[in-house]
Amino acid sequence: QVQLVESGGGLVQAGGSLRLSCAASTRTFSSYGMGWLRQAPGKGREFVAAVSMSGGITRYANSVKGRFTISRDNAKNTVSLQMNSLKPEDTAVYYCAAVETSAVPTIPGAYTYWGQGTEVTVSS
Repeated sequence: QVQLVESGGGLVQAGGSLRLSCAASTRTFSSYGMGWLRQAPGKGREFVAAVSMSGGITRYANSVKGRFTISRDNAKNTVSLQMNSLKPEDTAVYYCAAVETSAVPTIPGAYTYWGQGTEVTVSS
């Protein structure tokens, strides 16, 4: 069982930045592919970014490529999402997720463990 706790959400103006963090409670954090996914009001959950076990491979949704950066620190059991040039359409609840795999999943259904989510609101 892996527990994930997100932090760092909030209200920001368009063009601003936020950094989300996720702390994982597991002794084998480096065995997990990690992802950030989001769910906007009235929409389904969608992939945002993912990082491989070692941190060497990353994947991004086209909508955030060039603006968001995912990273992980296996020594601290954390994964982060740096979000720059935020747009109103980035408004959503952001979830940290984990799956024990060497792959870098881009499908929400591929993830086994989920955090409770942190809300991000971007005003225009």
